[in-house]
Amino acid sequence: MLFNSFSFFIFFPVVTLLYFILPFRYRWFHLLLASCIFYCAFVPAYIIILFFTIIIDYFAGILIDREKGRKRKWWLVASLISNIGVLAVFKYYNFFIDNVNALLHLSHLSAGSLPILRILLPIGLSFHTFQAMSYTIEVYRGNYPPERHFGIYALYVMFFPQLVAGPIERPQNILPQLHEEHKPNPSLIGSGLRLMAWGYFKKMVIADHLGMYVDKVYDTPGQFGGFPTLIALVFFAFQIYCDFSGYTDIAIGSARVMGYDLMKNFDRPFISKNMTEFWRRWHISLSTWFNDYLFTPLVIAKRNWGKGAVVFALLITFFISGFWHGAGWTFLIFGLLHGIAIIFEFLTKKFRLQLSTRIPAFLYGPGSQLLTFAYLCFTWIFFRSQNIHVVLTTIKNCFRGYDWRHPGFTTNIVNRYDFYVSIFFTLSLILLEFLLFSRNGRQKFLQFNLGVRLACYILLCLVILCFGLFNHSRFIYFQF
Repeated sequence: MLFNSFSFFIFFPVVTLLYFILPFRYRWFHLLLASCIFYCAFVPAYIIILFFTIIIDYFAGILIDREKGRKRKWWLVASLISNIGVLAVFKYYNFFIDNVNALLHLSHLSAGSLPILRILLPIGLSFHTFQAMSYTIEVYRGNYPPERHFGIYALYVMFFPQLVAGPIERPQNILPQLHEEHKPNPSLIGSGLRLMAWGYFKKMVIADHLGMYVDKVYDTPGQFGGFPTLIALVFFAFQIYCDFSGYTDIAIGSARVMGYDLMKNFDRPFISKNMTEFWRRWHISLSTWFNDYLFTPLVIAKRNWGKGAVVFALLITFFISGFWHGAGWTFLIFGLLHGIAIIFEFLTKKFRLQLSTRIPAFLYGPGSQLLTFAYLCFTWIFFRSQNIHVVLTTIKNCFRGYDWRHPGFTTNIVNRYDFYVSIFFTLSLILLEFLLFSRNGRQKFLQFNLGVRLACYILLCLVILCFGLFNHSRFIYFQF
């Protein structure tokens, strides 16, 4: 069930109302049932796969806590293998088979080909797999006791606001909340609804309008020259941000309405002055997951290597991060490009610090932000392109076909109305995030009288109704 579908606009109020009406002891079952309905709206059969891993991880957590010595580790390994195995079969099997078949064909070692599985990737598989893995790892490390209530544990994995595209939660944050009784809180309900409206604005008004331009350029890259291609690169940066952070806002907001607190996942990433800072602000739940469960353990394991340990850990982490995003060479290169940039920043930290003292702050800061954004736009070519051929064509197009008299911003791409709507509301987003999410910006806004704030909320809703695209387009990160 999509957040931007009419069915969700009915589903969510009904689920929330029943949640607060029902006695506390039945609420977990109500939310679990609602989450099952929410997930089954996509491909019902795949809920069996989800419960398969839930059952294994539930018992693995209990057995990890009960056993001693090596047996604890073996139960953790069994849990991780089951989760990674399901992910490997559905997400990566065909990628590996395609490449093996290509090698066999080139080497003439086989006349036939290995079989390809004709299956769809379960929605949000990478997200709830990582969330399930964090549970058994935390139990193994002794940071959290195993959950004995099977229904509560199943709800931890399946909680519908963040089931499909995160945030990727830890058991320490969510499980205690699932055991608490949440009463209707007008402050939380108002805050949650405001955040949901902001998410819908970003998704339906900005991301979906930008997507019309981006899709046409990337679907037929050979037809467009420099100006349209460069615009598409910038548009996609804001499209993916508004699409993904919009989903996160709706997820956090809908959970907040019911009294639950999900972790922050974005923090104005486009003000980052380098790639290291970017990953502290972008998809925070994923970057902290990799930091805690992959990067830090690798650095500790190779600590005798000195700086080499950090370089090695960064390469491995971002290689796997790229592969997490998608089963394709474009995603692997995307991850490596980010890793290489952060390794460069790590190795040149002292030099860049000295450079910052020699260049005026009013030039160094904005210049660093502009360079970081430009590099992001370049790396997202690999993220957005269907294959390497499209990547190379898009990069080549950036350097050809400039007509300064007739830039061709909208010719054969989208109509002028949609183009200028995209520009206007993207600039509005930049201004609003600068004003409202800067230091003390939100507090200052909340100090306005109720009438002014209500007028702003009503205006936001009217903008969504008048300019939003109600075409039920999927969120970009649903493919992961």
